[in-house]
Amino acid sequence: MFTGIIEEVGKVLSLKDIGGKTKLTVGSTQLVKELTKGGSIAVSGVCLTAIDINRDSFTADLAHETVARTSFSRLAPNAVVNLELPTRADGRLGGHIVQGHVDGVGTLLSLERVEGGEDFWLEIEVPSDLARYVAWKGSIAIEGISLTVAKSEGNLVGVAIIPHTREATNLHSLKPGDPVNIETDIIAKYTEKMLKGEAPREALSVEKLVRQGF
Repeated sequence: MFTGIIEEVGKVLSLKDIGGKTKLTVGSTQLVKELTKGGSIAVSGVCLTAIDINRDSFTADLAHETVARTSFSRLAPNAVVNLELPTRADGRLGGHIVQGHVDGVGTLLSLERVEGGEDFWLEIEVPSDLARYVAWKGSIAIEGISLTVAKSEGNLVGVAIIPHTREATNLHSLKPGDPVNIETDIIAKYTEKMLKGEAPREALSVEKLVRQGF
């Protein structure tokens, strides 16, 4: 489980197609020190398994479906990616519950400074089948970043971005038209499932989700 609080910005060093799989190597100076072989790490919101770790980089295998169904389709050497290690059981839930399972790919429409202010306004278009999970003042993970929805109109989602978030994540490297990974709030998805009668009638709580490994 992750929280969407980005701990480091890494850089793609290489993407190599070997035997039908893509090997992604990412440069890291901080989190790589805590990463172990076989351990999980979220790369721009996608939970990956580190299969090779060096002093200043790690490598993960990408299945064809992972590339096709995420924003990784735009990755190239020198691309900037957001990095986060799994949350410790005794740690703070600084953002919101993020699984690292991308629900779909949205499109960045704009990221512009708010007139007369220092903050930025991020607007994206989300797939139609995900729009129902997005609520005003609710949580959403964009490129693995835990953010609060400030506008939700149909497929359009708006988010206020402070300067620190823009500079401390890969948002500053993105441009209009770029695909972005979207993970909607897990509580919204479970609530919908329960209302449809597809799950036991039990109280849903963050505490229970944590106990179950979400």
